[in-house]
Amino acid sequence: MNAMRTFRSGGVRLAYEQDGPAGGPPLLLLHALGENRGSWAEVAPALAADGWRTTALDLRGHGDSDRADDYTFEAMRDDVFALLDELRIDGAAVVAHSLGTMVASLVAMDRPAAVRRLVLEDGPLPFPADPPRPVPAGPGPGPEPTGYDWRVVAAVARQRNAPAARHREGLAEITAPTLVLGGGPSSHIPQDQLADVAARIPGARFTTIPAGHMIHDDRFSDFVAATRAFLSER
Repeated sequence: MNAMRTFRSGGVRLAYEQDGPAGGPPLLLLHALGENRGSWAEVAPALAADGWRTTALDLRGHGDSDRADDYTFEAMRDDVFALLDELRIDGAAVVAHSLGTMVASLVAMDRPAAVRRLVLEDGPLPFPADPPRPVPAGPGPGPEPTGYDWRVVAAVARQRNAPAARHREGLAEITAPTLVLGGGPSSHIPQDQLADVAARIPGARFTTIPAGHMIHDDRFSDFVAATRAFLSER
């Protein structure tokens, strides 16, 4: 594992690590709910071997990043803006999974120049969850999770149940070439709605890798092959 580094976004300390050549084109990796930068332990070196300078972030409330009081998608978006500013990155490829796709989408629609290519892996959708997701009032039975703040789960559930209109309407403002990867019928994410997301992003394509929600874990080779092919397009 590479050395962990930290920066601050407002008053929140956030952790990240990098791989690949220092002068390589930048590529940002954003993980799922309850995960951390270690989710990309295989993906990051594979893409780094292609020459990318990968940066894997622990989203606020996850991994080695601080727990916080604000877990809106917009706060996480602002953390990414702060990271890009910290690293003096003008534009990066972004590969995101699940929760990370909401953050990545907001980055791409609100600072278009920051995202040069975008890969969205089986992400939550900017449509009201049906049925509504339960909003936990506490960490549940047993010990509180140590890898993430349980309050993130509640915050994400509330936003999934009543997403801001901007999350959906702004998809049409994304200018980065975009690949939406769906996990197929065994994923809990409605795949027809993922196709709808792709249709709302100008020029995006929708590809299915039938692996369920954890595509980059359960079909690693296929995920990396699809991502490599997309990132290498001109």
